[in-house]
Amino acid sequence: MKNKTVIISLSDEKYFHLLNELIDSIKSFSQSNEVDICILDAGMNDSQLEILKSKVTEIKKAEWDIAVPDSKIKNREWLKSQISRAFLPKYFPDYENYIWIDSDAWINDWVAIDLLIRGCEQKSLAITQTIAPGYKDVGKVKWFLGSFAIVKTQNFKHAIRSGFDYKIARKIAFAPHLNIGVFSMKGNSKGWNLWQKNLKKALLKGRIFGSEGLAINISVYVDGLDTEFLPNSCNWIASHLLPKYDEKNSVFVEPNLPNNRIGILHLAGGIYNEKNIDLRDDKNVKVNILTLNNETLLKSLRFSSIG
Repeated sequence: MKNKTVIISLSDEKYFHLLNELIDSIKSFSQSNEVDICILDAGMNDSQLEILKSKVTEIKKAEWDIAVPDSKIKNREWLKSQISRAFLPKYFPDYENYIWIDSDAWINDWVAIDLLIRGCEQKSLAITQTIAPGYKDVGKVKWFLGSFAIVKTQNFKHAIRSGFDYKIARKIAFAPHLNIGVFSMKGNSKGWNLWQKNLKKALLKGRIFGSEGLAINISVYVDGLDTEFLPNSCNWIASHLLPKYDEKNSVFVEPNLPNNRIGILHLAGGIYNEKNIDLRDDKNVKVNILTLNNETLLKSLRFSSIG
């Protein structure tokens, strides 16, 4: 019998080790018995799939749910993740609540899952905005002659490149970016159809990578999709702002007071050591972070290295 809620992620062969850690982090909480875990395969090998079979509810091959030319794909099957997450109920039907978590993220505190479930039960979409206390840059502007500016925010550039009207691009230019690496929606949410509509348009002229994020930002900020904006602890992007570490409770926390526990730690964008090695590629990479006593600690941000 299926649970009410499903957590879904996707991986290719390269990111399998991160996906496996995400699954282990979910299963480290007793509450995980109340959710199913389903995986989209974007190019994992047979031995990797065999490992997953005993750990998850179901695995399905990711497809190109929206047709794109081979010239854009260039054998990068993992780019299916930029499309298939907008079609989750098609792959795994009959669930009420759908939670997506990128494979390079992991569960640090179950409160994030509770909030994602509550959020999508109250609104059409539950997601975080990529802005938090301590962020120093929400977008770039190139100034000319002291008063004229060229906008270079992520949303604005991608919208123009993808052929959206300038009116739409300007409307989302400085709206806090919505990171689609963690979100939740109910199976009957109108958000799926709205997202798919905008994604199809984005893919006509724009690149594949980032199109699903652009489409969800337009769905929310332009089309007015009813959205529950969750706290950043539900999708803490460590490359934007490193967490602190609570040594007493062996848990990562937000770096600013009151140092709330981080729910989902997301390693998107890469976090590098002094040798310029991304910790997503090497499990042994550690970085300097502060403890709650403001002492420097050399520590990994990967799940398996906790403790």
